[in-house]
Amino acid sequence: MPSKPRGLDLKTFIRDIPDFPKPGILFRDITPLLQNPKAFRAAIRILAGRYEGKRIDKILCVESRGFLFGAPLAVKLGVGLAIVRKPGKLPWKTRSVEYALEYGTDVIQIHQDSILPGERVLIVDDLLATGGTASAGVQLVADHSGKVVECAFLIELTGLGGRKRLAPTRVFSALKY
Repeated sequence: MPSKPRGLDLKTFIRDIPDFPKPGILFRDITPLLQNPKAFRAAIRILAGRYEGKRIDKILCVESRGFLFGAPLAVKLGVGLAIVRKPGKLPWKTRSVEYALEYGTDVIQIHQDSILPGERVLIVDDLLATGGTASAGVQLVADHSGKVVECAFLIELTGLGGRKRLAPTRVFSALKY
């Protein structure tokens, strides 16, 4: 496991916001981490440290906070970036996958040429909760005949079962709550 930067506890840069976006939810706000260059750089270093030297062809990141971690990680690792967005946001031919939410369903899309057959893909997002979005990303990679190396998150909410939902896909999270 990548080592934590000396003297820097990333959890101190995560703000808890009770009852957002609705009553009973404790929202983990990453904006203080993003606003602090040392903390943001440390978060990217932790993720990069885990994957440097491993064979990864592409990073798949999910709209929108996943872009914040996936893009700098792709630059640091020297690999391509595939972006996943909500319907109607990508300008070219897409593939879609529908996935279950706690109440209802949602859809994400990717360009048809984003992942080539056989490419080894790292899925990156800011937070793992129930695993619905990440499992849809795993499905999109499979639909392109790619191979998911692992799913990586800055934060994992362990009580919501996302890791179990993603099994047998490997999961890494830098911070656990």
